[in-house]
Amino acid sequence: MKDQLRPIILTAFLGILFFSCQKEIPPPKPPNILLIMADDLGYADMGSFGGDLHTPNLDQLAQEGIRFSRFHTAPFCAVSRAMLLSGNFNHVAGMGSQDLVTGVPGYEGRLSDRIVPLPELLRSAGYHTYMAGKWHLGITPEANPANKGFEKSYVTMEGGANHYSERGIFPDTPISIYTENGEEANWPDGAYSTDFYTDKLISYIDADRQDGQPFFVFAAYTSPHWPLQVDSTYWKKYEGRYDAGYEALREKRLESLKKAGMIPEYAQVPPLHPRVKPWDSLSPEEQRKEARKMELYAGMVDNLDYNIGRLISHLKEIGQYENTLIVFLSDNGAAAEDFYYHDYFGPFLQENYSDAFADMGQENSFISYGPQWAEAGASPFKYFKGYTTEGGMNAPMIISGPGVSPKNQINDQFLSIMDLAPTFYELAGITYPKTWRGKEIAGLAGSSLLPVLKGDPKPIHDSTYVFGLEHRGDAMLRKGNWKLLNTSKPFDLKNFELYNLETDLSEQQDLKEAHPEKYEEMLQEWEKFSKQVGIITPTPKQGEGLH
Repeated sequence: MKDQLRPIILTAFLGILFFSCQKEIPPPKPPNILLIMADDLGYADMGSFGGDLHTPNLDQLAQEGIRFSRFHTAPFCAVSRAMLLSGNFNHVAGMGSQDLVTGVPGYEGRLSDRIVPLPELLRSAGYHTYMAGKWHLGITPEANPANKGFEKSYVTMEGGANHYSERGIFPDTPISIYTENGEEANWPDGAYSTDFYTDKLISYIDADRQDGQPFFVFAAYTSPHWPLQVDSTYWKKYEGRYDAGYEALREKRLESLKKAGMIPEYAQVPPLHPRVKPWDSLSPEEQRKEARKMELYAGMVDNLDYNIGRLISHLKEIGQYENTLIVFLSDNGAAAEDFYYHDYFGPFLQENYSDAFADMGQENSFISYGPQWAEAGASPFKYFKGYTTEGGMNAPMIISGPGVSPKNQINDQFLSIMDLAPTFYELAGITYPKTWRGKEIAGLAGSSLLPVLKGDPKPIHDSTYVFGLEHRGDAMLRKGNWKLLNTSKPFDLKNFELYNLETDLSEQQDLKEAHPEKYEEMLQEWEKFSKQVGIITPTPKQGEGLH
């Protein structure tokens, strides 16, 4: 009898043991999210994209994950940030026009109550939410990141800042505005922006790391945004590299991007923007100064990569690297603004800064690299930041970390900055609500990228998906490979052009006469889209929307 009972007892014991062990296994922990945004970084800069800048940490992320070659942002900083933190179109998110604050829905100049800010929803789901860097989504207390879901934050509230001090760069704020956790803050004497923001983020992570909660970190760096300032340790290694000029660099990058697989073999550079002076027309002194601009810019990106390496190393040291999804992107195309001689900004800058060769790169220097070098940074696309052309909106992105199964791959499908918030929500197990704080809100306009990250070749957006954007009359609408484009002022429907990006990446062949039916279809899509998001054109004040 005992022998007969032994198998039954053993089976029962194993069953009890199995179920007790099952109960002890905790549910999988949601991954941490590290979102790194560079400010005005060009498409063609990083080594992994075919650029010539020293970016070993970003290149390693590319080796461990996916590079996205047709990722689209908005053409301006604040507009992109609103779309990023909402998962929605810029007018729905409240940033129809950069820095223009009105009572008109869509043009509030801050994140609107028609969306739920990404950090707010993540925080409600148990995430720590930290930010350091550039906010640029309203300067009022109500608009502060502390009131938009960030648990800890140290930010410059404006669109740009001196990288070494509180010395302002805009006439209306001669002392730059900084806040920490919603309270007015001072800039530490001698601190360099990218170094300091990295220090802050590491301190935020460490302060709460023992509680076991996942974290969302937004590293919103201000580099390499003008003014071009960085220690010579970083720019000296590029000395002499750009003496052949911006046109030569542009052509060189065209070929190196092809070699890296980021652009098709048929791609060509479009004609230079009319504002760009031919390199050979410059005097030797002008060429020397121009080359130094690019050396400084390269040094800023070099320092940026170094600090990204610091963040990654810290995650490894505290045992969180393997459970952290890392997303790196730029907020728009390469920046062409050069305000030192601008009618509105120039007098203030000339009174408070120097553009002398001997001062370049230092705290008292205000230098931008202008449309000439931006053309090289945007190669092979047309134009640069501020335009709804591909050069203003096709930005670099790399994603690496848990759940990213393809390694060292390039994804060529059309994606937008609105797709990131839905991705993070799915990772965190969050269902986006239909109402928030008693108010009905707009549904997400982007889609989760998790299928792509898992290696699914199916497009995230099919040929019927419509992506549009308008900012101060510059407008675009994309459906499949077709794109409507308007860069003429004032805005007029008849100025829309039509391009097929599958065969014309640099937007050189206007097809509206050759394909009138497609052109009419796209115009109808524009009419529907503009009504859907509420596009109008409020009149800006002097200087607004430029920074």
